[in-house]
Amino acid sequence: MTDTRQRIHAHVRANAGVHFNELVRESAFAPGQVQYHIRRLLEDDRLVREEWYGRTHYYPPAYDAWERAALALFRRETAREIVIHLIEHEPAAPGDVAETLGIARSTLEYHLDRLVEHEIVDKRYDERNRVVLALANPDATGRLLTTVTPTVPDRLVDRFTRLVDELLAGTRETQ
Repeated sequence: MTDTRQRIHAHVRANAGVHFNELVRESAFAPGQVQYHIRRLLEDDRLVREEWYGRTHYYPPAYDAWERAALALFRRETAREIVIHLIEHEPAAPGDVAETLGIARSTLEYHLDRLVEHEIVDKRYDERNRVVLALANPDATGRLLTTVTPTVPDRLVDRFTRLVDELLAGTRETQ
């Protein structure tokens, strides 16, 4: 294996779930070089490629489907904060999570839909028949969460969404 391919492979192993654009930004290689070597690593079954919400992510083959989905979602700052909040405060009412994190309920639901779809978060009903949120698999979630830091572009997208939420909330208050 060439030095370039080894470095790309090592980067994906160290950053499981990294998406292509971030891989290019974090490497010293041109996008075409990264594409070429990724293709070869995929052909040799040294990497797994998956599309998640419009982005291509790469993983070492040791990660199963649930772990791959979780890692891709944890790269989003808001989804990550929701999961961290649930680790610290589960079970929690959706309204309490949105208020604590300072996000609109619609933003919370957007991320929850994906977290629930991939069995990371469970929506349940409490004894008063109200929706509460809890982690579906707290141990595995906590273990994976420690391996991921959201990328700068992902954090910017999430922060922009929060800014829009705040601006819209201010508009509603003045009406």
